[in-house]
Amino acid sequence: MKFLLLITLFSVHHLFALVTISPVEIGDKPGFSSTIEAALETKRGNSDTDSYKASARVTYDSNTTYVSWAEISGAYGKANGEENTNKLFSHARYIHAITKEIVRGEAFLQLENDEFKHINSRALAGIGGRFKLKDMIEDSRGYLGLGAFYEDITYNNPLINPSEENIRANAYFAYSINLNNDSSIAYTLYYQPKLNDFGDNVQSHEVELKLSIYKNLFLKFTLSYDTDSKPPVGVERYDFTQNTSFIFNF
Repeated sequence: MKFLLLITLFSVHHLFALVTISPVEIGDKPGFSSTIEAALETKRGNSDTDSYKASARVTYDSNTTYVSWAEISGAYGKANGEENTNKLFSHARYIHAITKEIVRGEAFLQLENDEFKHINSRALAGIGGRFKLKDMIEDSRGYLGLGAFYEDITYNNPLINPSEENIRANAYFAYSINLNNDSSIAYTLYYQPKLNDFGDNVQSHEVELKLSIYKNLFLKFTLSYDTDSKPPVGVERYDFTQNTSFIFNF
C-alpha cells in the first residue's frame, strides 16, 4: 500500500523543485510523514505580477533498512500579462542501508518540463551510492553521492533542438547544520557530466535556510544557481533564483 501511494504521487509528473534540500536519512522520522510548501506573490498598480509555487512530499521511513519518498511541485508566473515562469517537476527516490550508518544505495526516477528552457519533457532514471561524511560541526551531517543516470529529453521545437538520449554521471555533495528550535541551514552541489563528453555538464548549487516559526510551520529562504555548459539553442547557460516560502510538516 505504501509503495502504491508513492507511485500514485510520482505519476503526477508536471511539477517543479524540491520542498527541502536537507538530506533524508533512515530513522529520521519512522513511518509516514508529509511536507507541503507554498509561496504566492501578487502585485497590482505600477506593476502587474503574479507568482505561484507549491510542493508536496510524502515519505515512508522503515526506521531500520530503507526510506522512500515521492514529491510533486510546480511554479508559475506572469508579469504584465506575459508568462515568465512555467516549471513542472516530480521525483521519487528509494534509499537502502548497505552498512549500518555510512553506506547507502539509491535508486530514483524523475520527470519534468520547463517552458523557458524549451524542455517539453525530461525523464531520467538512475542509481548510485551515498556515503556519510565525518561530522565536521556539532549537529551537522554531510554526504557524498556517486552514481549515473539515463535521461531522455524532448524540446518544444525539435527542428531547432533535436531530442537527446544521454548517460550522465551523477556526483553530489550535501551538507546540513541544525540550528536552534528545529531550524537548519543546508547546501547541495550537483555535477552531472555526460559519460562520453565531460565538457557537456550540468551543475547546480543551492543554499537553504529553514526557520521554525511555530510548531510544524517553517519559513524557508532559498538561493540556487544552475549552469548548463551546452544548453538548448535560445537558452541561457545559467539560472539564478531566490525564493521565500512557507513549509508545513505533518
